[in-house]
Amino acid sequence: MKYSLTFVVITFLYASFVAAQNYKNTNDQQNGKTFGQLMTWVFDGEKGPERVEIETSTQWQELAPDQTNYAVWIGHATYLINNGDINILTDPIFSKRASPIGFAGPKRMIPAVMSLGDLPKIDLVVVSHNHYDHLDIWSLRKLNKLNPKTIFLVPIGDGKKLTRSGIKNVYEMNWWDEFSHSETTLSFTPVQHWSKRGLFDRNKSLWGGWFMQTKDLALYHAGDTGYSSDFKTTYERLGAPDYSFIPIGAYDPRWFMKDSHVNPEEAVQIALDLNSPHSFGMHWGTFTLTDEPVLEPPVRLKQALKDQNLAPNFFISPKPGEILQLTK
Repeated sequence: MKYSLTFVVITFLYASFVAAQNYKNTNDQQNGKTFGQLMTWVFDGEKGPERVEIETSTQWQELAPDQTNYAVWIGHATYLINNGDINILTDPIFSKRASPIGFAGPKRMIPAVMSLGDLPKIDLVVVSHNHYDHLDIWSLRKLNKLNPKTIFLVPIGDGKKLTRSGIKNVYEMNWWDEFSHSETTLSFTPVQHWSKRGLFDRNKSLWGGWFMQTKDLALYHAGDTGYSSDFKTTYERLGAPDYSFIPIGAYDPRWFMKDSHVNPEEAVQIALDLNSPHSFGMHWGTFTLTDEPVLEPPVRLKQALKDQNLAPNFFISPKPGEILQLTK
């Protein structure tokens, strides 16, 4: 058996199919997998991938207090971003597990390279959807306590999860809604995914990506997604982001994951659809959520770039902790 019984139980809470569904993807699909399909995957006789610690960097410690126009991959889908205007934190998870309970569920292979106390003052937090590896209430509470003025942008349907935990300045967003703060305008864009945290709330809240724009710089964070035409639509409506943050991991087995998680080749296609000249990988090397070897995503990413005759810096997979410059 691939995973422990505890993990099976957590996975059921995390991904089981129930009848009551609200939101759909733009292709009119709800990305539902039956409990039987889930069990076929979990009990397929294959062991899960070997846990491996990926290489990290301490370069973030060189950040100056007044430094601007940079990003640091903290782990999974969590990026610290300064866009020349404000400090933004994406899908923050600093907990040891991506789970509704603290003693079981997917455990980190690497710690967050920056602790909550290492962060600069965060002006704005964006959350792509409510899965436990993207919406971590413990981390959001801590961020709210560190700076009560921090603004939290979440998909429509998720606001109460935060406000019931005492988190302030929470705003819900529907697809194509805009929110402006300082000189930055954020748009919530469609991606192909789904939502769920409990037994009876599948697709009761939305999911999406974040387009973040100032007059000088446009950034895009795809959250968690399968491949779809949504990225071409995003480009048509909002233009090309100068830099994009795109998932490259959690993609096998394809029969189960394809609708919800892109592989590295599809991630490159997303960057092409967005006409984004520079992209950074994420969503790998932090938690073992799926079957591909831990170290495979960046290897396949490099090969995908070669196969399409694209420059190596068109799409890179940085080390957690590296300082990434965000300048035109």
